[in-house]
Amino acid sequence: MAVHLTADAATRRLVERLADALRARGAFMATAESCTGGLIAAACTSLAGSSDWFERGFVTYSNEAKAEMLGLQSALIAAHGAVSEEAACAMAEGALTHSRARFAVSVTGIAGPSGGSVGKPVGTVWIGVAKTGQPATATLLQASGDRAAIRAASVVCALELLVALCEAS
Repeated sequence: MAVHLTADAATRRLVERLADALRARGAFMATAESCTGGLIAAACTSLAGSSDWFERGFVTYSNEAKAEMLGLQSALIAAHGAVSEEAACAMAEGALTHSRARFAVSVTGIAGPSGGSVGKPVGTVWIGVAKTGQPATATLLQASGDRAAIRAASVVCALELLVALCEAS
């Protein structure tokens, strides 16, 4: 049985812009994903020729995976939580450190339906972007809807932020 993953038209256009920006710079990208579980990497690699600019993806759902694969310090997670601006920045920087990519995007959040709190409700998602030689930045997305909608919104926002960083570089 064949399984086909297709990105919607808006996501596909974002991936095409990202591909053009990375190719123009002769650069690779990497992803570090938690709540999106590899959806950003899947969207990127759905485009033929993505091996020209997509280097690797890290799916780091557990805190242990974030530490082992991306180098996040347990003290950072203890102080700020895995769903935080600090964790998103560290994840993006870790993806750069552990790859040959020049650009990286990270996503960490609470897609639900459970796991939220008063301070971090379901739909709280931090998205980090990083470029070699510059500190990472992170953006808070407060998404709504069910789990699928929150994850889809996170993918689009992550691609938009990475496209903007690449095109500005």
